[in-house]
Amino acid sequence: MQLYAAIRRDSRAGMSGRELQRKYNVGYRTVNAAVTSAWPEQRKQYPRRASKLDPFKPFIDEMLRKDLDAPRKQRHTIKRIYARLIDEHDLAGVAYQTVHDYVAVRKPQIRIEAGRGPAKVFIPQTHRPGEEAEVDFGDVTIRLRGEEVVVYLFSLRMSFSGRAVHRLFASGGQEAFLEGHVHAFRVLGGVPFGKIRYDNLKAPAPA
Repeated sequence: MQLYAAIRRDSRAGMSGRELQRKYNVGYRTVNAAVTSAWPEQRKQYPRRASKLDPFKPFIDEMLRKDLDAPRKQRHTIKRIYARLIDEHDLAGVAYQTVHDYVAVRKPQIRIEAGRGPAKVFIPQTHRPGEEAEVDFGDVTIRLRGEEVVVYLFSLRMSFSGRAVHRLFASGGQEAFLEGHVHAFRVLGGVPFGKIRYDNLKAPAPA
C-alpha cells in the first residue's frame, strides 16, 4: 500500500509512467494499478492440487487412532501401513515416502486430538547437505498377481534434503542389503560423507 501511495504521489507531481517504472523498479501494470486504485489487487487463491494419497488418508488415520490403545509391539510401522494400503485398499501410484511424510506429520496430531498430548519432545537436528542418511530395511506384504507375497523394502533417505531411494527385493539377506546401498548411492550420485543411521533392521544384515 505504501508503494501505491508513493507512485500516485509522484504521478500527481508529473512523473511519466516510464519514469515511475524505473524509479520503483516495477512494471507498467503495477504503475497503472497504483494510479487507478489506492489498494493493491487481491491475490488470486488457487485451489490446492489433490494428492493421490488423499482418498487413503482416512484409513491411515484410523490405523493411527487404533494404535493409541494397542500394545507397543502391535502398533503399525510405516512399512506395515504402506503394505496394508496396497493389500486392503488397492493403493497404487503413491510412493512410500509420501506415506512416510504424511504419517510423520499426522501421528502427533492424532495424539493431541485424542487428548494424549505430544508423543515426544524432539530436539531439532541440523544436518549439512550430503552429510547423513537413514536406512530402513524390512519385510512388507504386497499383492502380486492376486497373491500375497512377502518382499523386503530397502529405503535410504538423506537427512538434509529428504530425498529418498527405495527398492524391493525378494530376499532379505546380506546380498540384497548391500545391493540396496549400491543402488541408492548410484541414484544419488555419491555416498554420505558423515554417517548412515540404521533404523528397525529386522531382516538379516551384515555384522
